[in-house]
Amino acid sequence: MYDFAVMWEWVGFAVRWLHVITAIAWIGSSFYFIALDLGLRKAPHLPRGAHGEEWQVHGGGFYHIQKYLVAPEQMPDHLTWFKWESYATWLSGAALLMIIYWVGGELYLLDPTRAELSLWQGIAISAASIGIGWLLYDQLCKSKLGDYPTAMMLVLFVIIVAMSWGLNQVFTGRAALLHLGAFTATIMTANVFFIIMPNQHIVVNDLKEGRTPDPKYGKIAKLRSTHNNYLTLPVIFLMLSNHYPLAFATDFAWIIASLVFLMGVLIRHFFNTMHARQGHPHWTLAASLILFVIIAWLSTAPMLDTWEEAEARALTPHEQQFADAEGFRNAYDIVLGNCAMCHAREPVWQGILWPPKGVVLETEADVARHAQQVFLQAGVTHAMPPPNAIATMDDESRAALAAWYRNATAGDR
Repeated sequence: MYDFAVMWEWVGFAVRWLHVITAIAWIGSSFYFIALDLGLRKAPHLPRGAHGEEWQVHGGGFYHIQKYLVAPEQMPDHLTWFKWESYATWLSGAALLMIIYWVGGELYLLDPTRAELSLWQGIAISAASIGIGWLLYDQLCKSKLGDYPTAMMLVLFVIIVAMSWGLNQVFTGRAALLHLGAFTATIMTANVFFIIMPNQHIVVNDLKEGRTPDPKYGKIAKLRSTHNNYLTLPVIFLMLSNHYPLAFATDFAWIIASLVFLMGVLIRHFFNTMHARQGHPHWTLAASLILFVIIAWLSTAPMLDTWEEAEARALTPHEQQFADAEGFRNAYDIVLGNCAMCHAREPVWQGILWPPKGVVLETEADVARHAQQVFLQAGVTHAMPPPNAIATMDDESRAALAAWYRNATAGDR
């Protein structure tokens, strides 16, 4: 179990690395093609069926790009499909969610102060919450409301707000925001998998078989792609939110997440309008700044247990084995002397107003709950405490933390 914790951490690192790389590729191509599409120019020499063209320079060369609104007259010999970036991002993200919030559910997913759930119940809600967004959104798009894009997006926003509130009633703060991001990212990838790609395949097959493609398929795919473009920035914020307690560890985390969606839409509207050469709507940036100030103000309402509440909350059997293990008393004293000045409900280290990443290490129950983090961050590595904050954390103390963790997990091998 001792070696497993280290290897499992590296598995999570590898999957996170893959997720970030594929997300960069997907978001980059999405931003590029929306900007390209909006910047296309009409020209008299364009081939029949071409909607517009764009000249670009990059990497020492010139690129001449033409877009066909429906399709060219003949199928080209080579066609590049942009889909794997989206699929790989979602699959790696789903794997990362399972690694952190399902396998580590007792620490990162469940919050007994909000809802008394078993681990399997939490996992079931987690899985269901990811897919429900796509089902609701897809039905909105296919209903008569889909003919009124602004009204449809307002209804979708109401659904997102409701989902944000609901997730914060059952999960930890960081899990709630992360799942809201997964909820939205699933809508985006499902758009690619169920709508955009199938519609493009219909057009390609029509070309191959000599039929004239129906332009409605391209219009539907373009609309879904535009929706994805507007949802991208909020998803990035939510995926990074677990690093920032001011985003997830407050009573108003669900409102903060909801306002972030408005900020993302406003910022994308500014750039989309600019790329379309329709001006610079600076009011959107001003409105985004106002929302950001409101978010910063809302974030000053910490949502941490009091000392008495933390001690009173019962440990799970898994957590209790660390509190009962040989060496715990010594480990607790080491953590209290080296970590609690920052990882406290009211940190005393100058410049730190909230415990980093929302991790509190004051009571015995706190340390038992975060045993694996203590082991990985301060036992087998020197990640914590930071060099300028070290009090008595010498090699002997780190060895004692590692020994305590080994003793607690010896029976799991």
